[in-house]
Amino acid sequence: MKSFISTVINAADIAGRFPNDSDLESIRGNLQRTRPRMEAAEKLAERLDAVAKEAGDWVLKKYPELTKPDGICDSQVKIEKCYRDLSHYLRLINYCLVVGDTAPLDDWAIAGQREVYRALNLPTAPYVSALQYTRDRACSPRDMSPQALVEFWAYLDYLINSFS
Repeated sequence: MKSFISTVINAADIAGRFPNDSDLESIRGNLQRTRPRMEAAEKLAERLDAVAKEAGDWVLKKYPELTKPDGICDSQVKIEKCYRDLSHYLRLINYCLVVGDTAPLDDWAIAGQREVYRALNLPTAPYVSALQYTRDRACSPRDMSPQALVEFWAYLDYLINSFS
């Protein structure tokens, strides 16, 4: 997986030029966001399972039809798979925070996401709701600094928007 900096430098090289002021400013901004991203990654890693469980519990209350007979979460095994999926999405967001790029989400979540949910006839609204709940529930200073929260929200929003 290429880093943001190498991507910018490679793009300039392919264009047959040295990185220009705009390229360097973009790199500088990315580097300045490193500390808040790492804080967000650390805070999320500390509570990832609890965050996924809370969001999953909230969704199951919001969508009680999911747990009714013939619902997509009509057994404990299926409920655990939904929690696992939420945890997987949050782990990928954690990876994005560490690398400062959406590549983990793009490569391991979003690519093929619509086809999988369509093929399995799974609704995406519960996942979107769980991620929105997580976004809306996170706050500063309880969970992380304002700058770290902005970084966390950016990747959550990126994933949420991919479901539409």
